[in-house]
Amino acid sequence: MSEIDQVILGLLKENARISVTDLAEKTGVSRPTIKSRIDYMESSGIITGYTVRYRPDVDKNIIRAWMSIMVEGTKARSVISELRLDSAVERLHKTNGKWDILVEIQADSLESFDKVLERIRCISGIYNSETSILLSTFKT
Repeated sequence: MSEIDQVILGLLKENARISVTDLAEKTGVSRPTIKSRIDYMESSGIITGYTVRYRPDVDKNIIRAWMSIMVEGTKARSVISELRLDSAVERLHKTNGKWDILVEIQADSLESFDKVLERIRCISGIYNSETSILLSTFKT
């Protein structure tokens, strides 16, 4: 990835709806070059999609939690591959220290949350886990 690709990605992370014209203006690069770089990053898998972010307090019924996972031996890749297939998993982070993986989970009810935990805990290679429900979120 080039330096201009990094700048484009940074601007898209701030606002995925930014126009190619605005990207060109902010980077000092031509519109065709910006379009070409975005097409390249999409086709090569660097950009995998675009999304909408909203405040966590918009939907009060969503249950959110962080799950810390300890993995057996060298099974982190296979565990991560399985976790990525679960629609309740919002984000995955590979970490160091006591826990190998940190997972952000969302569910629409306690019953579905319980099922998510059960599904995740049955993934082969998970040795131990600890889950904390997020009660409040504050802007820093």
